[in-house]
Amino acid sequence: MTEKARNLKPAVLVVVLAAIAAAFGVYLKGEGDGKVGPTAAVTTAAPQGAVTKALSTGTMTAFVVKPERKDVPEISFLAENGAATSLAPWKGRVILVNLWATWCAPCREEMPSLARLQSEMGSPDFEVVAIAVDRKGLEASGKFLKEVNATALKLYADPSTEALGKFQAVGLPSSILIDRQGREIGRLAGPAEWDSPEAKALITAATAEK
Repeated sequence: MTEKARNLKPAVLVVVLAAIAAAFGVYLKGEGDGKVGPTAAVTTAAPQGAVTKALSTGTMTAFVVKPERKDVPEISFLAENGAATSLAPWKGRVILVNLWATWCAPCREEMPSLARLQSEMGSPDFEVVAIAVDRKGLEASGKFLKEVNATALKLYADPSTEALGKFQAVGLPSSILIDRQGREIGRLAGPAEWDSPEAKALITAATAEK
């Protein structure tokens, strides 16, 4: 075997391995930023001492705790002044995102309890972020909050209704509890008594996580 042929063997092997990796969608990790590919999902186990299924009791029985936490989807919605915003400004805080609409009868029943939760537990560590997924927009949603005596909640609206699909919400109302890192702790589909002792215990446990 010639010297030239011997030198070709390693190069051929590298090409073959690279082809196999590409065929099976394998991303080779180098010494850069550690990213494994543009579509890699970020999933993290729940931290020790975190919100557990044991807190899904009483009025919170329907609250489903995620065994692994994934980053919540990026959504865009309107603030009260009409400016576009997202969930990014709340990074570092625990938030309860509530998706609702003016035409939703169960939302009308639930909204006052969310306002009371915000009044009692709202702080630099926690906020209720109630987003009207409603094509009627900010004006109609603002009137609704006044009608049901829920003005303790800040006004946010998503007239595009895209948040429903991005959160894969099966209906309204839907509430998603999100940790300080922007990951979903769990969710509750349908109305709930958010100012109940069980709900407050859930929020207290979530804000206690570091």
